[in-house]
Amino acid sequence: MAEVTELHVYPVSGEPGRDLEEAAVDSEGLAGDRRKKAAVHVVAAADVAPDTRANLVVSLTPVELEAAIGGLLVTGGVELEVTGTARNCPGVYAAVRHPGIVRVGDEVTTVAPDGAVDAG
Repeated sequence: MAEVTELHVYPVSGEPGRDLEEAAVDSEGLAGDRRKKAAVHVVAAADVAPDTRANLVVSLTPVELEAAIGGLLVTGGVELEVTGTARNCPGVYAAVRHPGIVRVGDEVTTVAPDGAVDAG
């Protein structure tokens, strides 16, 4: 089973972020995060480096995460539409399709563009 392993917000560009145990997610992204190119930046735990600035870190493999492009990531009460790869860094960008609350430890399910569900 895949899960959310870390949550982060970055209120000020270039400054350290804040680690969270849970976050409210609305159409603009995680509460307390600055607005950027996409509402949410998701990265596979295997791709985390000291300079990674992703909002959600998940236990999916990098290949599984990239395969979700065009589909959905469902976690907690949130549905994220995976829109494409992140620029100049690992992971993917996502738009918020259904707002809600996400917590560290929440299960992550992928829904492929063809509607196939993978519970990770």
